[in-house]
Amino acid sequence: MAGSREARLAALRGRIAAIEAGTRTPTPVLPFGDPAIDGCFPGGGLPLGGWHEVTGAGLEDETGAAPAAFVSLLLRSLFSTGVKTGAIVWVARRDDLFAPGLAGLGFPAGRLIQVRARDEAETLSVLEDALSTQGVAAAVGEAEAPDLTAGRRLQLACERRGGFGVVLHRRPYGGRAGQGGAVSGSASFSRWRIAPSPTPPPPDDIGLGPPRWRVELERCRGGRPGAWILESSDAAHPFRLVSPLADHDMAPAEPGLRRVG
Repeated sequence: MAGSREARLAALRGRIAAIEAGTRTPTPVLPFGDPAIDGCFPGGGLPLGGWHEVTGAGLEDETGAAPAAFVSLLLRSLFSTGVKTGAIVWVARRDDLFAPGLAGLGFPAGRLIQVRARDEAETLSVLEDALSTQGVAAAVGEAEAPDLTAGRRLQLACERRGGFGVVLHRRPYGGRAGQGGAVSGSASFSRWRIAPSPTPPPPDDIGLGPPRWRVELERCRGGRPGAWILESSDAAHPFRLVSPLADHDMAPAEPGLRRVG
């Protein structure tokens, strides 16, 4: 309860700061529910009328498994907190999105509309159309790297309907590392890098603990970067902060947790 109250206060302070800084009505935001994370954003959370970049580390840049899990939990919180209603469009060039796996994370699979695109240009075009469509709450596009023009078009589409957009960077299998990624001057509000993190066994040593991710907020417009270990939660906010990261090194392990690797 205390953490939730602090998160609401952080979001409120961010919105007040945005109002004082200009005359535009502040964009509604999606908070993470923890002041250590929400304090990185000028509005106290991810703006809903904008798009964000999510990329993976190492082989995740090809498989997209950990980034897709992170995105699915973000989208889950849109509905579990009552922020959004409507459909979720997921555009990809490959048909390997595993909907039952998303449902296991609490993702509202009943709202999912999957679209298969032929190439990068069609992926971005369909993503833009989805974000401009009434009844679509959020849209995800698996693409390598939208240029500045495409990024601006995505932002205008988000502002038109208040849509929440995500470009999940994913290069083709066998593609050269470093060919994807955001271009300089990207129009996205934020950029994230996601990698899996070892999960300690549950107290009874039976089964697996909740999945964890190494989450890095590489940049945020008007905010500041950060890095954390997050794990999935069954609460309204789907992430629980396990530990912060400093200088890209693991923070000291919590008492009772076993560090793996």
